[in-house]
Parts: sequence; structure tokens; C-alpha cells
Amino acid sequence: MELDRIDRQILNIVQADATTSVQETGERVGLSTNACWRRIKRMEEAGILRKRVALVDPRRVGRGVTVFVTVKTSNHSEAWLQTFASGVAALPEVMEFYRIGGDVDYLLKVLVGDIAEYDLFYKKLIRVAPLSDVSSNFAMEQVKYTTEVPL
Repeated sequence: MELDRIDRQILNIVQADATTSVQETGERVGLSTNACWRRIKRMEEAGILRKRVALVDPRRVGRGVTVFVTVKTSNHSEAWLQTFASGVAALPEVMEFYRIGGDVDYLLKVLVGDIAEYDLFYKKLIRVAPLSDVSSNFAMEQVKYTTEVPL
């Protein structure tokens, strides 16, 4: 789907605050409410707008420790990948999960409450599938965080 200037403006508005009404969004981009609604609907149907959510502050709900976990494996079979991917996806502490190129095979972003909770997570992770190496990097400070895709 080709996005024009108005589509991008709409996306910037809803990324910043998904509770902005269609009427207000339309006014801000110079469209009627119906025309704006049709554009939003079209972007939802195209999968550009995947869903609308509320962002929770992890620290305020007891999940203030961010850990970046790198995983190496010597097994690169499709069966192993399916087992590992489904097992990791089922762990609620995992916020993001990537298969990557470079020195490691997988990168996980994990949120936990403290080191003891991370240790419990680690023990669950290593039971998912055979792994060659697991390394943990604890974030000291979050310098930048956004959910807004640059348009």
C-alpha cells in the first residue's frame, strides 16, 4: 500500500496517542471524519496499523530490570528452531525476540523485577531447547525508548 503525506500524518498522530478521536485526527490533517476513518480502516486492513494498545511503565508494575539476552546454538535445524521459537514465545518475561546475524544467533529483551527473578527466567530458558551459550546484559539506564516508527 502506498502511503501519501496525509496517511503519514495520521500515522504520526495515532502513534503518539491512539486515543485521539477520528474527528480530531481528521481536523488535524484537514479531512472530514468519514474520510479520515476510511484511511485508518484501509491502513488497518493493509496491516500497517496492527493494533492499538496502552503502554505500561514496567517499573511501576514491578518489572524494572531490563535484560538483553544473547543466545548461541550449534543446532540450526528447522525442528530445533520451531521448538526454541515456540518455547521462548511462551515465556511472558520476553518482550522482544529476534533471530539475528553476527556473532550470536538470537537476541531477547527480557523484563523482570530483580536478579533473583531473572535467575528463575534463565532456568526456564535453558530448558526450552539445547543451547551453546547464553549471555546476559543488564541495562543500567534507558536512554531512549519509543514505540513510534519514524515516518
